[in-house]
Amino acid sequence: MTSRVLSPEAAGDRLAAQFREMFGSNARIFRAPGRVNLIGEHTDYNDGFVMPAALEFYTWVAAAKRADRILEAYSEHFDEKISLSLDRLDGPPRKHWSDFIRGVAAVLQDAGYKLAGANLVIHGKVPLGVGLSSSASLEVATGLALTSLAGADVPRLDLVKLCQKAEHEFVGTRCGIMDQFVAVYGATGHALMLDCRSLEYQLLPLPHDVRLVVCNSMVRHELASGEYNRRRADCEKGVKLLQTHLPEIHALRDARLADLEAWKHVLQATVYRRCRHVITENQRVLAAARALQSGDAGRFGCLMHESHASLRDDYEVSCKELDLLVDLASSYSGVYGARMTGGGFGGCTVNLLRAEASDSFEQHIVRAYRDATGIIPETYVCEPGQGAQAWPPRVQR
Repeated sequence: MTSRVLSPEAAGDRLAAQFREMFGSNARIFRAPGRVNLIGEHTDYNDGFVMPAALEFYTWVAAAKRADRILEAYSEHFDEKISLSLDRLDGPPRKHWSDFIRGVAAVLQDAGYKLAGANLVIHGKVPLGVGLSSSASLEVATGLALTSLAGADVPRLDLVKLCQKAEHEFVGTRCGIMDQFVAVYGATGHALMLDCRSLEYQLLPLPHDVRLVVCNSMVRHELASGEYNRRRADCEKGVKLLQTHLPEIHALRDARLADLEAWKHVLQATVYRRCRHVITENQRVLAAARALQSGDAGRFGCLMHESHASLRDDYEVSCKELDLLVDLASSYSGVYGARMTGGGFGGCTVNLLRAEASDSFEQHIVRAYRDATGIIPETYVCEPGQGAQAWPPRVQR
């Protein structure tokens, strides 16, 4: 199965018409993108570097004010309408899509923004459950819609942090800041390198003649959550042991590979490998930034392959299906690089390839993976998209 995006004009017009039919009035339109992480995996919670790209898969929100204090939201994907009172938003996660709406509204109000009641229609084009951050795109699009209707001027970084807080407290996912950050700050045609400690970032142009193709393995192994927590604990253990000899190290971000090798003997073998992945992955992100600055897609692709090998062997978060997808891609002409993306133990790979090879590559991957596993993968041809905005965007004069 392949997926490509509707034109923004078609998506916006379709949503506006749907809103008029449902609520009998005109709406303002807002959108925020999904994302794929190109390189820099499991570095975010170690104060490291990541390099995601926003994608031209968007969550769209049509919104108009109400005269009362009610949020009435319709999700096209779930074909369900919910009603929330702005005066009664507290409560634990309900494991329902409305948690994202409720959480964003609650944290905005707690931060002092006076929201108005609103009717909302949500149209999601970010594939759900495949690691392309549909949740952050919904949070950011909703936050932008609610604050714009209320006439509130929210600094962009505050919107990022508040949406992250909403996911922590109302959805129950202790996510890093990368997803919300790139949903706000992403730029068409660019990857974004983020320093997860300082939150400084750099936009880096992708060569115009390449494409990103995301391949969904269609598997998710149940051990993912527990193993993720173990990886974090291993990293924390490594930092604690290294600190006894190198007190200036506060996170693995601060450690050099030479430091790790010098004190390898004080670390358990597993902890050593986890630390080695994080330290070398940070180095790869910085090298990948230099590759993009010089337009060197081949070098970037090599770093993607090195990243996957490290995630497979040192961090041990890959699986046979992801490894197979990477192997199938690596042997195909026109592919610069391939790696698993996301937390691991299933999910997706991201592939960087020549634009003219994208159609035949999809056919190759679908056929070869199906023949090997009996599973038909989903593939998504992607281009870096724009961060959150009202639609249509204002023309700058």
